[in-house]
Amino acid sequence: MKSAMISKLKISCLTLSLATLIGCVSHDPTYTQFHREAGAIVDTGHFGNATLNNRLVMTGEYTAGMANRFSTEVTSVVTFAFNSDQLDGLAQNVLRQQADWIRQFPEIRFRVYGHTDAVGSNAYNRDLGLRRANAVVSYLSTLGISRNRLEALVSYGETQPLVVTQGRERKNRRTVTEVSGFVKRHPTVLDGKYAQIIYRDYVASAVPPTQLTSAAIGSVSE
Repeated sequence: MKSAMISKLKISCLTLSLATLIGCVSHDPTYTQFHREAGAIVDTGHFGNATLNNRLVMTGEYTAGMANRFSTEVTSVVTFAFNSDQLDGLAQNVLRQQADWIRQFPEIRFRVYGHTDAVGSNAYNRDLGLRRANAVVSYLSTLGISRNRLEALVSYGETQPLVVTQGRERKNRRTVTEVSGFVKRHPTVLDGKYAQIIYRDYVASAVPPTQLTSAAIGSVSE
């Protein structure tokens, strides 16, 4: 009889302790954060905003990385004859290389910058630089690159020479093709497109499985 009473007392104390513990835990901020009913709190947008900021930072880095890769793997510059926006054979060869690279990455947009030498007025050279940029865009489009992925909106005219001179200089009469962002989005919004590029590179770099059987490996080791 006495032992039965002691057992009941222990059970009562244990129940009371458990109830107290549950009551304390249920008011703990960490507990309520992860165990509240779904939808119980209105989302204020802070989490989404933080995520967007992170995406913007990462996308800027990715865009810069692809721009560096483009300029490293292909020639990004073509040059022109004096007072001309016509593409010669050498320029066309360079643009075909650019088109081959661009086709590998349908997610990416490009911008073409036009330049001139210092001969002529500022206004004329700005117009000439833009005509050169448009000539490059037009030729790339004949190679199958969508115009939606190409921009020829910027002409620096004579303001950014490679060789500082007031005379004629072919190196200054040029266009430069650069990565400007991602298709159908603002240039700083990734939206998963760079992940597609990474995945394609990953698949292309995969090493075929070995054709050696375990028996063959054993014989080699002997």
